[in-house]
Amino acid sequence: MVKQILLTLILLFLAAPTHCRKRHVIDIRWPNLYPESFTWDPKSDHFIAGSLRRPQLISVSDAGVVSALLSDDSLPSNSSFVGISLDPRLHRLLVVVRGFSPPFSALVSYDLPTFRQLFLTPLDDLLPSAIGANDVAVDYSGNAYVTDSVNDVIFKVTEQGKATILSRSQAFKSYPVVDHTVPYHNCGLNGVIYNPKGYLLVTQSNTGRLFKVSVDDGAARRVILNKDLTAADGIAVRGDGVVLVVSQHKLYFLKSQDSWSEGVVFDETALEEERHASAVSVGAENRVYVLYGHVNEGMMGNTERDEFSIVEVESEKESKEENVWIFVLIGVGLVYFLIWRFQMRQLVQDMNKKTA
Repeated sequence: MVKQILLTLILLFLAAPTHCRKRHVIDIRWPNLYPESFTWDPKSDHFIAGSLRRPQLISVSDAGVVSALLSDDSLPSNSSFVGISLDPRLHRLLVVVRGFSPPFSALVSYDLPTFRQLFLTPLDDLLPSAIGANDVAVDYSGNAYVTDSVNDVIFKVTEQGKATILSRSQAFKSYPVVDHTVPYHNCGLNGVIYNPKGYLLVTQSNTGRLFKVSVDDGAARRVILNKDLTAADGIAVRGDGVVLVVSQHKLYFLKSQDSWSEGVVFDETALEEERHASAVSVGAENRVYVLYGHVNEGMMGNTERDEFSIVEVESEKESKEENVWIFVLIGVGLVYFLIWRFQMRQLVQDMNKKTA
């Protein structure tokens, strides 16, 4: 009887997490922040977010405690922090800076945890036309890779802050814009992540494509997917290799078996369009979060808001698969219990026969 009760309690414990854990929602209260990008800092157990309205960084705890980290007076006051990447090896933060009047694009590096500026690298002189720097990723050697959404170019910035053009591949120009009437029709290369095997994965908003780009020579090719990533924006990767691509409409879950020559969108989760998610990040315990920064409203420049949020998003398909495995484990446990009970009954009967 004791073993039966113990087994029941164990099974209930195993089943409970899939039904009881609530989606994690972090409310951010900060006047006119309009954050477009964010990243998770595992050392401080905080998110770091940048403002679209000013060159400012804030820290956000999982309980929603918000504190100012940095306001960079060396940058134009109307600059935006549009892309953020953490460099864990060199303990620094890389931030894409963009100004609109006059046009200005740069990459700035800050030391962690002091937030002392290490370098400020302008990118505008690398091309004859205006640049629209957007997102950034960093490799294990300290090189940063910055996307240019206006010209479909990827820049490389060394650990010391020297900038060059990594790729202006014709592959980026080979696919038609999905719809010239949508707001993102002129937004090309956007989110970027680095893979330790020596390549980048880069989203392209106005075509819904995903590209694999070599960090050695900038050679690029389209990743063959089972569907387009409509309005693709930020990108991140989980510890298990699942790639996450966020758009205003959905969060896409992707995986590949051949180092991203091909891939599959195996699930997608609808998002709240009016809150305009623009970035995705992986936090503690491999949990996936999107940033609702209302960036479409923030870009207008004449609006005010002080409420934003970071929201956990799960794959419904993965959750169902986890539930199936829980029930399988419960079933196996019950089978073992019934076998044990049958054997014990037989043992008792045999002992009774011997003593009779």
